[in-house]
Amino acid sequence: MADTTYSNRSIPRISLHDFDSRIDAITSELVAAAEADGFFALVDHGISEAEIEAQFAAAERFFSLPDDIKATVPFSHRNTGWEKQAQIRPSTGAADQKESYQMQYGASMDGMWLPEAALPGFRDQSRRFMRRAQGVSEKLMVCFARGLGFPDDYFVKAHDVSRPSAQTVLRLLHYFALDPAVPTPDGYYRAGAHADWDFVTLLFQRPGQSGLEICPGREVFTEFGLGDKWTKVEPAAGEIVCNIGDLLMSWSDDRFKSTFHRVKTPTDPASDYYGPRYSIAYFNQPNTDCEIQGPLRKYPMVTGSEFTQAAMKRNYDALQAKKKELVSSTVTGGSFVAAAS
Repeated sequence: MADTTYSNRSIPRISLHDFDSRIDAITSELVAAAEADGFFALVDHGISEAEIEAQFAAAERFFSLPDDIKATVPFSHRNTGWEKQAQIRPSTGAADQKESYQMQYGASMDGMWLPEAALPGFRDQSRRFMRRAQGVSEKLMVCFARGLGFPDDYFVKAHDVSRPSAQTVLRLLHYFALDPAVPTPDGYYRAGAHADWDFVTLLFQRPGQSGLEICPGREVFTEFGLGDKWTKVEPAAGEIVCNIGDLLMSWSDDRFKSTFHRVKTPTDPASDYYGPRYSIAYFNQPNTDCEIQGPLRKYPMVTGSEFTQAAMKRNYDALQAKKKELVSSTVTGGSFVAAAS
C-alpha cells in the first residue's frame, strides 16, 4: 500500500443553533466551506446524541443477524437492500471490506424490510431517524439555495421525500474488524477513495471508531487524490460530518467542490483502529423528475434520473478502466469479482 502524506488541517465546524435568526451567518459559513473545503462538520443541529446512538444500536442489531436472513433483502436496482463485500471502487479495483444496508422512502422499500418478528422496532426506528436527517438536510438546502441565488425552497422541492420520485437513501455501514497481531493483507481496503454523486451527504460516526480521511477542496490534483495530502477526521460525539456531492458541484456550476474521501485500512497497531467500525450515511439524492441546472447554465439541463444514470455510467466506465489497468500490469494473471450494480 502506498504511503500517505497527511496534513493537520481541520474542517470547518458550523453551528446550526438559532437557525432561523442566524440563517444569513450560517449561509455564509456553509458557502465558504463548500467553496474551499467541500467538507464541514455540523454541531447544534437538533439531533441528540441519544437519537444517533439509538440508530447505531439498530444498525448493530441488523448486522448481527445471520447472513442468510440479511440476504432475504438483497441489494437491488432500486438502490435499496443489503450487500456484503460487493462494492468495488474504481480507485482500488477491489471490493470494500464491509457490509451495508440501504433504505429509502415509500414504495422503493416494498419487500425490502425484514419482518418485524426478525428485527422488532427496526423499521420504525430507522424511519424516524431518516426524518430527522431530512430535517437537517433541508436547512442546508435552504442555505445553499440562498448562496446560489435560488428561491429558498428550490432544493427542498427537488429532494421532496414525500413524493414517489424520491431517491434519498439512508445507508448503514459495518466495516469488519481486523486482528492487529496479523499483518493487514495487501489489497485490503475498508473503503477506497471516492466522491459521492449526491447533493450533500450527512455522515454519522461513532466516537472511538476512527478511519475517515478526506482530501479536501481545491487542493486535490491527482486521480482520486491518491498523491495528495489527506486529513484524518476523528469522530466526535454528536457531530455530523457533511460533504458536498457531485450533484451540488454541478448545480453550482463547479463553484462548490465535491471531494474525495475514504476509510483507512488499519496497518499500524500503534495508531490505527482495528475494531469493527459502524457509520451511518444519509445521501440526499434528487427526485427523478426534478430539473438540474446551475444559475450560470454551465451544463445542459438534466433530470434527476438522467443525472443519476450518468453518474452510475461514469463509475462503471472508471471501474472497467481500472480492471484493464490491473490486468495489463499483472504478469502471472488473476481473476476479478464483478462490481455489483
